[in-house]
Amino acid sequence: MNELRFAYPHLLWLLALLPLLALWRGRSGPAPSLIFSTTSIARVIGGGKKARPGRIPVILRILALALLILALARPQFGNTTTEVEASGIDILLAVDVSGSMEAQDFSLNGRPANRLDVVKSVVARFIKERPNDRIGLVAFAGRPYLVCPLTLDHDWLQRRLESLKTNMIEDGTAIGSAIAYGVNRLRDRKAKSRILILLTDGMNNAGKIAPLTAAEAAETLSIKVYTIGAGTRGEAPMPVVDQFGRKRMMRMQVDIDEHTLRQVAELTGAKYFRATDTRSLENIYHEINKLEATTRKIKHFSQYRELFSWLICGALALLALELFITRRRLP
Repeated sequence: MNELRFAYPHLLWLLALLPLLALWRGRSGPAPSLIFSTTSIARVIGGGKKARPGRIPVILRILALALLILALARPQFGNTTTEVEASGIDILLAVDVSGSMEAQDFSLNGRPANRLDVVKSVVARFIKERPNDRIGLVAFAGRPYLVCPLTLDHDWLQRRLESLKTNMIEDGTAIGSAIAYGVNRLRDRKAKSRILILLTDGMNNAGKIAPLTAAEAAETLSIKVYTIGAGTRGEAPMPVVDQFGRKRMMRMQVDIDEHTLRQVAELTGAKYFRATDTRSLENIYHEINKLEATTRKIKHFSQYRELFSWLICGALALLALELFITRRRLP
């Protein structure tokens, strides 16, 4: 990126003295007076051409001083390049998008919100905090669906995350299939660490693969599976449409297979978390962020060209012009 900078920017404060100098040089003294025996002499003198150049020399001198101050600050023009190496950690996010994720037992910006909207908001911040990791996104309900492959292009990933909605896949909760699918996406990666973070609000009731079977495959391949159960304990308000097409809220039982989710996490060397509100969900992703710390490798390259010589030449040119004007003899 091209930029102009000063090696000694603190010297630029000297420019603030120039207006004071200009005022001091331009101050007017007492009006001169001469006594003539007759006004004809004054008339002849006043009618001649003025030989003094007025305020031009003062202006030139102040401009020259300004250029010299800028030169002392050492202006430099060039470019800098920053290279950021990937951390070597691959993270796949698996998010439940089944119909039960519409339950409104969470809040967002002080207002009731459904689980999926809150999850998208929290996961978006999690992605921003890990700029050097390759991160991918899988949605699952009755089956898993790849939303975004592992990538360092987090702007694209954020757009794909925002596109998540319930009922985009046939309904159900295929936890085992989602784990197996995520493991399959991570198995051939050469990263030093491979992580699957799975969030669900239900129990495994779809798919042909049991969660623990998929977890055993993950453990064999040294892939950690962090699991998150999302939802209040007991009952949660769920929007339903009655026979007249009207949308209303009903209290529905929250059923999360915490025992299985905990076994999956422990088997793969990870942890299980339970999010009962927005704050606890934020804390969970924050804790995972700390558990899987990443090392940033940044290289800076810079190349700058000094510009002070041009300013000095300009200042000398102005001083020479001032000298020429003050020494000039007008007829």
